[in-house]
Amino acid sequence: MVSIDTALQFVAVSAVLALAPGPDNMFVLMQSAAGGARKGIAVTLGLCTGLVVHTAAVAFGVAAIFQASAAAFTALKIAGAAYLLYLAYGAFTSGMGASPGNEGTAHPDKDTIGLDKGLYQRGILMNVTNPKVALFFLAFLSQFVKDGAGPAPLQILQLGALFMITTLVIFSLVAYTAGRLSRWLQRSPKAVRNMNRIAGVVFIGLAARLITAQR
Repeated sequence: MVSIDTALQFVAVSAVLALAPGPDNMFVLMQSAAGGARKGIAVTLGLCTGLVVHTAAVAFGVAAIFQASAAAFTALKIAGAAYLLYLAYGAFTSGMGASPGNEGTAHPDKDTIGLDKGLYQRGILMNVTNPKVALFFLAFLSQFVKDGAGPAPLQILQLGALFMITTLVIFSLVAYTAGRLSRWLQRSPKAVRNMNRIAGVVFIGLAARLITAQR
């Protein structure tokens, strides 16, 4: 069982990492600014769902494969970069008033509570196909595993849950803050188009960064 002291230290470090500029919070920021806080929260929930996969991979030893195998690491990062380029294409070609990566559709994939399933799924794919997240979790979570605090896999799962909660809170705040900007953007079609183009450039940059990443 993770101790209170360890949990507090872990949450503090996790909060700093969640606030640091990166592909995940940038994606949330762009979606929220262009389409409102709900879209950003849908992405956030998808990203956090992806963290479940990475946490389980670390707890049960799967993540170590990407550290040991150059082929596995390369295959996953190519898939991740390709998906980011797909998002960039969607941003550049989205209709006026559409959010980046949502291709200007109405809302055919929303459920009854207003969750944008398309963006939720994008958040999952964006997170799961990034091998750097798997390696980061492998290195980061293991630092807080303590001898005598119970089985290591159980500690990993507890730490992963704390990281997900911290990320959910901070990214939701990012979505809410950027969503307020969305109200102003929606009054200006030109501003929306510019935001989509900026998002496209950002996604291309993130794809380039991922494809050149080393283990």
